[in-house]
Amino acid sequence: MTIGKYLRWKDEHGNEFRPVSLTGTELLNDRTLNKSTAFSYEERKAFLLDGLLPPRVQTFEDQLNRVYDGFKSASTDIEKYLFLRALQDRNETLFYALLSRHIEEMTPIIYTPTVGKACQEFSHRYQKARGLYITADNVKKMGQLAQHFTGKDIKIIVVTDSQGILGIGDQGVGGMGIPIGKLSLYTLGAGIHPAHCLPIALDVGTDNQDLLDDPMYLGVPRRRMRGEEYKAFIGKFVRQVKRHFPNAVLQWEDFSKSNAFDNLTDYEDTLPSFNDDIQGTGSVVLAGILGACKIKGESLADQTYVVYGAGAGGVGVADQIYAGLLKEGASHAAARDRIFILDSQGLVFDDRPELDEYKKRYAKPRALAEGWSVAQEGKVSLAELIDNHPVTVLLGTSGVGGAFNEKHVQKMMEYTSRPMVFPLSNPTANCEAVPEDIYRWSDGMAIVATGSPFANVEYNGYEYRVGQGNNVFIFPGVGLAAIVSRVPKISLDMFTTASYALADMVSEEDLANGCIYPKISELKTVSIAVARRILEMIQATEPHSHLVNKDINKELAEHIWEPVYLPYRRV
Repeated sequence: MTIGKYLRWKDEHGNEFRPVSLTGTELLNDRTLNKSTAFSYEERKAFLLDGLLPPRVQTFEDQLNRVYDGFKSASTDIEKYLFLRALQDRNETLFYALLSRHIEEMTPIIYTPTVGKACQEFSHRYQKARGLYITADNVKKMGQLAQHFTGKDIKIIVVTDSQGILGIGDQGVGGMGIPIGKLSLYTLGAGIHPAHCLPIALDVGTDNQDLLDDPMYLGVPRRRMRGEEYKAFIGKFVRQVKRHFPNAVLQWEDFSKSNAFDNLTDYEDTLPSFNDDIQGTGSVVLAGILGACKIKGESLADQTYVVYGAGAGGVGVADQIYAGLLKEGASHAAARDRIFILDSQGLVFDDRPELDEYKKRYAKPRALAEGWSVAQEGKVSLAELIDNHPVTVLLGTSGVGGAFNEKHVQKMMEYTSRPMVFPLSNPTANCEAVPEDIYRWSDGMAIVATGSPFANVEYNGYEYRVGQGNNVFIFPGVGLAAIVSRVPKISLDMFTTASYALADMVSEEDLANGCIYPKISELKTVSIAVARRILEMIQATEPHSHLVNKDINKELAEHIWEPVYLPYRRV
């Protein structure tokens, strides 16, 4: 009989195995099946591998020790990234087993912050094909292109057009590193089998002149599509996804802020899709705020929120705080009144000409600032807002390194003894303030979380663990829940539920230490808990869901893959 979704079988004696038809070099070149030096003598004979491998059979433990030694011998982070990518390309089981043992050490290598450099150097360090590269010339051939994949049942797609990457902007075709990295985290965190994952780069050109001038650049050497041409292309892409990958969840990743909101709005009812930069960021930040409120013994409604940086991530944060306030009983007007957003022109007012549509819901009436002392009429800076309004939560999504200073934090302490200060921008150089400074400015009283990983901070003889508000705590669980539940639309309620689930995963010990996120090493436990909470919500609120009267834990187990070798039997 079969077990789960991944061709695991049991024979008449109850022994698990996997049926495999490939032999010889075809088997060794299949990254989802390759065991390399761990193929047993019996398997080598059955699958025609004799002479194609060194004679000695290694254990899985031997292999893990060998590849970890190789990882440690790399001298720079980008070399470590390339080492891991090469391992992933030849043996995904070994790759994910290695990651699962060294999550805290390797997550910053396979994703933020190292992946940013990998995107920048993509064309000069290209190694092996993975995923789909979709252009205006081949977008209608996606079904034909997908026939080349060994994995035919795609369940999760991460797609980028590479315009707004990790604080480094337009990287053209090099943005493929982002979907590859994100999908690695889906498998690591939520156990989604790598054969069910598909990274896609939409090559719509680039406005990065350095890339256009580079003879080694691997993308289409043209300026970026815009306007109706771009919208038509995205429409064709979505139709092809819906036709050829009908069971897939689509995650939009690292689009420009206007395209990010447009794509999400245009297609959220067409197929189950979400934008991690908007919704994932908002959800993980709300979880941190919920944890901080537990520390303070206060509610969401007791806080006044400033989101410094009104791009996709910033407005996504505002949206999720708004949803949290509604969940806890606030009216729509009261919820919006407590949230302030600032962009490069300062506080967003509703009378600003040509105001971006996605900012309008948090724009403030000009009358609010009447009587305020400001340096430039018509504009209100961050410092001027904090000076004139009782801000208790300061959230940085601007990408402006050093934007928060001592005066901001000390003024907040006049309004609350425990200000929340979250400099969330990535990479580290773009962080609005470093945790050590925030603890010093607040005499250790601020509740701090960052987007990038930071080492523990010692201040006044006390050691603070800096919680990382990393979207990886949210999107793998949301994606897994969407796959298991087969929902036609990924709702805001799913992300709000994820926030509360994540907040509940923070230990009392961490909260007592002022830390509001779990350790990255707890990723899988957190991801499964997030997925379970979402599925329970769907089961309780959706009478037509196939989850009604189902065992949620059993449904989850059917979809979770563990990176271990099964015995193979030739078919």
